[in-house]
Amino acid sequence: MSEDRTGEVATVRSARRPTVKDVAAAADVSWKTVSNVVNGTAPVRASTRERVQRAIDQLGYRPNAAGRNLRRGRSRLLALAIPEIRLAYFADLAHAVILAAKARGYTVLIDETFADPAHERVVAQGFQVDLLDGLIFSPQALSDRDLVAAGGRLPMVMLGEATLPLDGGEAAADHVVIDNVASAREATEHLIEAGRSRIGFLGVRETETNGTGVLRHTGYAMALQEHGLPAVAFPAPTYSRPGGAAAIGAVIERFTGPDALDALVCANDLLAIGAMHILRGAGLRVPQDVAVIGWDGTEDGNYSNPTLTTVAPDLGALAELAVDLALGRVDGSTASPQVHLVGHRLIVRESTGGALGG
Repeated sequence: MSEDRTGEVATVRSARRPTVKDVAAAADVSWKTVSNVVNGTAPVRASTRERVQRAIDQLGYRPNAAGRNLRRGRSRLLALAIPEIRLAYFADLAHAVILAAKARGYTVLIDETFADPAHERVVAQGFQVDLLDGLIFSPQALSDRDLVAAGGRLPMVMLGEATLPLDGGEAAADHVVIDNVASAREATEHLIEAGRSRIGFLGVRETETNGTGVLRHTGYAMALQEHGLPAVAFPAPTYSRPGGAAAIGAVIERFTGPDALDALVCANDLLAIGAMHILRGAGLRVPQDVAVIGWDGTEDGNYSNPTLTTVAPDLGALAELAVDLALGRVDGSTASPQVHLVGHRLIVRESTGGALGG
């Protein structure tokens, strides 16, 4: 390579990202030859290959993997749309999805919808870009048929029960869920077996007809009805620590006196941690006076005081199933959409009388 050409290479490297045409010019070959060397799409003489590789090294050229994948019909990008990533459950979910996708050669882009209907429609339309291979979506504001009717062509898998058909009809897209009704009954039965008989529920959503809070409240109420026990439900402004604290602070008198509630089922761990903070501040002992149980199996529950009994969904299985279903659709699967259940377990800790940690 001449001295002048070397100077030209240095100029290209410092000014901008080198292109395949820059490599071709530096190696004195066609851009097609460079492409054949980089992609292995056609045989190239050894001497020519060495000259091209030398130019690549000197320029610092890196092939555009995204462009190459797009030409092959794949971007190897999935989108994950969730309501709010700062909530512990969705942060853990995003981490699990990223790991599952990475193991399959995919990268995940994350978006927050804040349960806004207009935003959810944009998500369902594939963000109005042609960059993604598929979508994993946890909607809250719209039904699955509304989302499918939005007209997006992106293969989509939905998470959670908020969009399941209420009439028992067929789902319009694949769903991955845990059995919130059955797990709520299990959690409530745990409290009843521990001798609790005045059990409240924190986190009912009065404006919802479906979704996590509704289904968990349903399972709780079913367990109490089976044992002839009364049900008492409290709404929460948000599913957060402050939401739990505010909700219980407004009804703290229900936990004192001769008919005081002696247990509380909370719709998620954050509500439970906020509730325990207020109960302790009012001089009540957890679990001696009030047993508390949460949901989602978040790490916070293992470090709260007391440690929190919780229903933990199998997030690893959920993420892997969601990614596999999405990639199956990307690969052209025409199977009828199904609702897929993943497992859960009840982790008993100090807040209901169990052992430390777990």
